[in-house]
Amino acid sequence: MIDISERAQAHFQRLLSQQGDDDLGIRVRVVHAGTPSAQCELEFCSTSELTGDEWTIECTGFNLYVDGESARWLDPASIDYETTATGSQLNIRAPRIKGEAPGEGAGLIERVQFVLESEIAPQIASHGGRISLVEVAAGNIVVLRFGGGCHGCGMVDVTLKNGVEKTLRERIPEITEVRDVTDHETGETPYFAKAAG
Repeated sequence: MIDISERAQAHFQRLLSQQGDDDLGIRVRVVHAGTPSAQCELEFCSTSELTGDEWTIECTGFNLYVDGESARWLDPASIDYETTATGSQLNIRAPRIKGEAPGEGAGLIERVQFVLESEIAPQIASHGGRISLVEVAAGNIVVLRFGGGCHGCGMVDVTLKNGVEKTLRERIPEITEVRDVTDHETGETPYFAKAAG
């Protein structure tokens, strides 16, 4: 599953020895798994904080606990502590962490969902917005709903046509149209308020 170099193990041992608690280990988990913003989080963890679904990897002088839901994203992965002329850093390489594009046999819904989650949603989230797939209707029409800062935003039509629809149709050419079914009159905290009048 996870290959931890001797240098990384020695680095973790140094950090743990500074904490003064023999019961501590290191817990690793993936946040935003399967998306471009996926990353690993490491933290100190005592055995009393374990939930029971972790995978335990016995290392020299400590245990590494892998969050159960994160395990599939970290198989395989490697952790190394590398020293360069400018300093040292811990490197985690997990090739599957950002997810894998659906294969040739994947259905339209699965492919649309992947593009939404991996490319479009992170950009919309940077403006405090959310986007979700409602359905793929007859005729390959993608129906979406916006939330957060996009709900009621005065620029949502531009986002839909020049961003979301353009990206979806470039990645999945059989899409014929992209529609927004959000009731934008009810948006409470839009990123751009609509002009009065």
